[in-house]
Amino acid sequence: MSNFQDREKAFESKYAHDEATRFKVESRRNKLLGLWLAEQLGKTGDDAEAYAKEVVISDLKEAGDEDIIGKVMEDISAANLDITRAQIEEYLIKYKVEAAEQLGLTDD
Repeated sequence: MSNFQDREKAFESKYAHDEATRFKVESRRNKLLGLWLAEQLGKTGDDAEAYAKEVVISDLKEAGDEDIIGKVMEDISAANLDITRAQIEEYLIKYKVEAAEQLGLTDD
């Protein structure tokens, strides 16, 4: 019975670690997206950092990426920028890879 409990604890521990890692990568990804979009919006310095933080926080509302995409698409529309949802989705993929690299989570 102890062996089963040890395995169960190991799986729970791995799950918790994987979830924490996923959260770190997604938060970093969102910050990178926010910094990129801040530049597109003409924000610099502290304003760009504050905007990136808003983007990160916007992704905490619900599971998935719809909340962050909705937030940035509203900002893009308000600024009359020519950036599509598809482009934002591509940047989310790009920045997820970059975030994982920055956190040392790739095999390269």
